[in-house]
Amino acid sequence: MKAKAFYVFIASFVLGVAFHSFFDFGFAFSLFSFGLAVTLFILYLIKGRQQSILIVSVSILALSLGLLRFDIATLNKGDPLLDTLIGVEVTYEGVVVDEPDERENSTRLIVELEKAGEDGVRGKALVITERFPILSYGDRLELKGNLEKPENFVNEQGNVFNYISYLGKDAIYYLLTFPQVERVGIGAGNSVKRTLFATKERYLNSVERLIPDPEVSLLGGLVVGAKQSLGSELQDKFRKTGIIHIVVLSGYNVTIIAEAIMRVLAFLPKAASLSIGGITILLFALMTGASATIVRASIMAVLVLLARATGRTVLITRILFIAGFFMVLHNPKIVIFDPSFQLSFLATIGLIHLAPFIEKYFHLVPTRWKLREFATATVATQIFVLPLLLYLMGELSLVAVPVNILILAFIPLTMLFGFLAGVIGWLSITIALPFAYIAHGLLSYELFVVDIFSKLPFASVSIEHFPIWLMILFYVFYGFILFKVSKRKLPPKGLKQVPNTL
Repeated sequence: MKAKAFYVFIASFVLGVAFHSFFDFGFAFSLFSFGLAVTLFILYLIKGRQQSILIVSVSILALSLGLLRFDIATLNKGDPLLDTLIGVEVTYEGVVVDEPDERENSTRLIVELEKAGEDGVRGKALVITERFPILSYGDRLELKGNLEKPENFVNEQGNVFNYISYLGKDAIYYLLTFPQVERVGIGAGNSVKRTLFATKERYLNSVERLIPDPEVSLLGGLVVGAKQSLGSELQDKFRKTGIIHIVVLSGYNVTIIAEAIMRVLAFLPKAASLSIGGITILLFALMTGASATIVRASIMAVLVLLARATGRTVLITRILFIAGFFMVLHNPKIVIFDPSFQLSFLATIGLIHLAPFIEKYFHLVPTRWKLREFATATVATQIFVLPLLLYLMGELSLVAVPVNILILAFIPLTMLFGFLAGVIGWLSITIALPFAYIAHGLLSYELFVVDIFSKLPFASVSIEHFPIWLMILFYVFYGFILFKVSKRKLPPKGLKQVPNTL
């Protein structure tokens, strides 16, 4: 009964948030729902404590709390003064408050605006500017241009992309496109984040002296989640082959680092090695800047490690739902408007629940070099994220499984030698060269595999329109299957067979 109420509460809370993401019936409706839940609970106490009434009251209570939380999240919609300056050329002053996102032909900055002319303001703007000069976190900028409001647009799949809400989840309500930019100061912002970003930049500068492009851009994404672009053509190849998840830092990459340390410390008790692995994930998240995406990936990675170490499916599932609940409680807009959260959560569910049960069907895949583990992980995660990916991107990779098997087995070594090359390169280029040669060879092999498979005429299939109702239907079906599977006995080795891939 307690377990049922637990899952009903979290599911209803998220449902309330999701409902409010599309429909707004006002604050009064949220209060009405809360009052209805309280009334039903009183009825439950009067009518002899019937469980059905309790479950309904808990469900409506959680749903109303989800509605109220979203109401609170939408109170901040920007600065009234900035709203009056839309379309007017004004000189603004602000601070870069996140790591610059370097694209192929531009750089995207998140700037906290502090002044508009001589007036004080407060609001975040997405600033799209030239690649040069290179700007950094904590730079104070003077920006002259026309402030705009984000607008929704129709994507290649024919769906309306809610760009307003996508930026709004990070409290960004304004755009400045290619303004005049002048750096008027440095060293603002959080000193810890500034140090972390500077350390990352120093590492990237080190490997750039040792490894050429595009290999070094891929390495930056693997090791420290660098946002340097691989170029639209190469990114398209990664999407076609279903391996785009390795280009940016994900829970998979984070898990690899912790797993490697846990193996080195395998002589210690399991609790000690697991604790050190978790601490390593925390430190790594901090080193990469501790962005919201990295924090979510780190939480998911820790949960996979716990699942593999304990084999307690039910407990880890509850922890996963609790973690997801607190993420949504912190920022309710991620439920609908953050694909990173959605994909990470679904992939983790697939790894914890589906991977152990489908491994027996991969007996023809050898266990050497963990090929069977990678195959199982790839299929499990692909099954769970596929409906969402089809809705978001409209592209189905038919070569994802073989490409992932051929590449993922070499990612740990790539990260290890790439990391050593960059760190040792701070001290001596000569000593770092052997590590750089090995990392370059592995990266070249991985890019070669992507290039070969992406050229196959059947590498991917485009689906012009994958409706949202069909995606929801798929996940209802998945939920039903998971419910049935949970009733069955786990494999003999339990969740120790769960792959370390995310």
